[in-house]
Amino acid sequence: MADLHMPLDVTRRELFFLMLGSLLQAVSGQIRYSVPEELPKGSFVGNIAKDLAMDLKQLSHGGIQLITEGRRQYFDLDFQNGHLCIHERVDREAICGRLLTCMLKLEILIQEQVKVYIAEIEIEDINDNAPTFKVEAVQLKILENTATGSRFLLPDAQDPDLEKNSLQTYQLSPNGHFTLDVQTAANGGKYVELILDRTLDREEAAFHDLILIATDGGNPVKSGTAHIRVVVEDVNDNAPVFSQSVYKVTAMENIPIDSLLLTVNATDVDEGINAEIMYTFRQASEKALNIFHLDPKTGEVRVKQNLDFEENTMYEMEIQARDGRGISGRANILVTVIDVNDNAPEIAVTSLTNAVSEDSPQGTAVALLRVADRDSGDNGKVWCSSSEKLPFRLEKTFDNYYSLVTDRYLDREIISAYNVTVIATDKGTPPLSTTTIIPLKILDKNDNPPTFQEKSYMSFITENTPPGTSVFTLKANDPDWEENSKITYSIIPDQVKYAPFSSYLSINSETGAIYALRSFDYEEFQEIHFLVKAQDGGSPPLSSNVTMILLILDQNDNSPQILYPSLPSDGSTGVELAPRSSEPGYLVTKVVAVDADSGQNGWLSYQLLKATEPGLFTIGLHTGEIRTARFLLDKDALKQSLVVLVKDNGQPPLSASVTVTVVLADSIPESLSDISSISAPADPESDLTFYLVVAVAFVSCLFFTFLLVLLALRLRKWRTSQLCESGSIHFNGVPVSQFVGIDGVRAFLQSYCHEVSLTSGSRKSQVLFLTNTLRAQQDSNKSEPFFPAEDSNMNQEGQAVGQVSLTLSYY
Repeated sequence: MADLHMPLDVTRRELFFLMLGSLLQAVSGQIRYSVPEELPKGSFVGNIAKDLAMDLKQLSHGGIQLITEGRRQYFDLDFQNGHLCIHERVDREAICGRLLTCMLKLEILIQEQVKVYIAEIEIEDINDNAPTFKVEAVQLKILENTATGSRFLLPDAQDPDLEKNSLQTYQLSPNGHFTLDVQTAANGGKYVELILDRTLDREEAAFHDLILIATDGGNPVKSGTAHIRVVVEDVNDNAPVFSQSVYKVTAMENIPIDSLLLTVNATDVDEGINAEIMYTFRQASEKALNIFHLDPKTGEVRVKQNLDFEENTMYEMEIQARDGRGISGRANILVTVIDVNDNAPEIAVTSLTNAVSEDSPQGTAVALLRVADRDSGDNGKVWCSSSEKLPFRLEKTFDNYYSLVTDRYLDREIISAYNVTVIATDKGTPPLSTTTIIPLKILDKNDNPPTFQEKSYMSFITENTPPGTSVFTLKANDPDWEENSKITYSIIPDQVKYAPFSSYLSINSETGAIYALRSFDYEEFQEIHFLVKAQDGGSPPLSSNVTMILLILDQNDNSPQILYPSLPSDGSTGVELAPRSSEPGYLVTKVVAVDADSGQNGWLSYQLLKATEPGLFTIGLHTGEIRTARFLLDKDALKQSLVVLVKDNGQPPLSASVTVTVVLADSIPESLSDISSISAPADPESDLTFYLVVAVAFVSCLFFTFLLVLLALRLRKWRTSQLCESGSIHFNGVPVSQFVGIDGVRAFLQSYCHEVSLTSGSRKSQVLFLTNTLRAQQDSNKSEPFFPAEDSNMNQEGQAVGQVSLTLSYY
């Protein structure tokens, strides 16, 4: 099958025909085909190529175009063989409705020849629709006394097909009361009427279900149906009838008031108001009318007063049933009264103990009862019983007397009160009984000690809490009653850090609330264990103990303590050395601090608050290590003062600060020339400065003396020896850093070793004295400096050359 070509839209087709309007002079020809509706897609309609005498090669090049009216394309052209085929299912009733002739036009455009052919395709009707009713179910209401021959119009059926394929006739399902009459209207349409042939009886059949069938004349024949329900309406032609002519019933003389004796029932085969029945007494004695009540709607006969066998043994009454139209029926009622045991036994409590102790022995008498019955014979014989599963039982003493005694041991904590039910029953038929309830209260005995819900309790308190703070509240339970359950609380005496426990905690004897009598110090102790005693008010009293654990929570109440560098106390300056040749990251010194608090309150951080040259030094946030941040410059001051802040992580945080002095030097002579600019701390109690000045003066004098002697020896040999080349001054400094433990804290230690070469032309004697101070919180150690020296030599130019190695170690 060739590909299907959809029609061009309206706009493109109009433009196309406007362009070809001058070329197309007339329609070249007309073709007509006839096909039935509802053919499947692809069905053959006609051979366009043969009918128009066209060459199939011309078709294969797409030289032909189909143009259809409307938006839907029902036909398609096969370019392989020139056949016109069904493209979409054709429904004649949807296209043409009730028109007798249904014609579709198709324009065939031959583009090369510029010719247009008209193809008319007639759609033939087939029997593809069955007759249908607009209403599938119809209800007719007809009185049962309607005369025969009456007519009732029924709904029509519709069939969209034409002629013989449309509606032809109606039929009615077989029945014994109705027939059909089919009529033809002036316009040719058919309508149908229902005719009543036989009289209806609603009591015989209240409904008649009929099937109306509409058929057409197609091949095969199709039909549609409608359900006709005939409802027979009632006419009052029947009287009420009782189910029995005589109703017999027996009643015990002790039947309760308003009890149902019997229910009379009359039926009326009519319906509606014709079947609405009212019941009434027709003939009855005045006594019977006072004792019995007849419900006019339901027919229930009930007792209004007590029956008494000794007064009357039988009652006879006549009743009637009347429908809504006044027709009535009648029946009789016979009521026989039966004598019964209508006197119940009586119970009298002659002696009663309202309360009994829970420690009473088994068999203790609680109450004395007497029973009696006014009846005689078996109806007057009585036997007694008590409630089961209770710790009590009845014992018959003599004649009609019974004793209520304990059957087992009592426990007030399980059940504090009982309601003992005593039942007295006679031997009548049926037996009657009387019930009485004896209330008993169980008196308490102190047989339960106080108990705590937990074996131990734990509470928390923050250190430095003010005295009088509530720590915890203990609660003990005692299932006993009143004084036996009244609990007092106390703390069992103990020692805490060699101090009386009563100076730390107290407890409210009534509520069990524990209070702190003083502030606690977490650094002193972290928890307290003690026992709390709960004692009831019984006699003798009972008690129990529970362990209480009080945990002290740390608070940030201790500032950081700086261990190194410590504040000078002996006149030392606390000076650190940083050679000018140091590279960035050079470790100058380390600040060491501790905090007595714990947890995050003891976490320390270090911060550089102030510096002579900002940006020259950095400090580790958590290590406290002071390092150079860049290369040292000539313009940087010899003396650098650094203020270091040590802060903990508490809330609020606490802090401490220390000042660190760092000396920058490239050579010892240079540092000695400026050493006087370094001021010592103004501490009147420290002698370190004094000792340093004396040491420097002594070393200087010794050094100058050595130089003079060396110079004299060299001058003596100068005339006979060749002058030596003058030496150069050099300075090498190598810092060595290490950590030393002090009371568990790693402190920083730094020692320096320098080698010095001096010329005879120097006018100044320079010695660099470097100190590092390391102290614990209450101790400091010092060692004297020492100066090892090497031999001196003279050069050829008369200059004295001396090399001195100066090593200073200080701990």
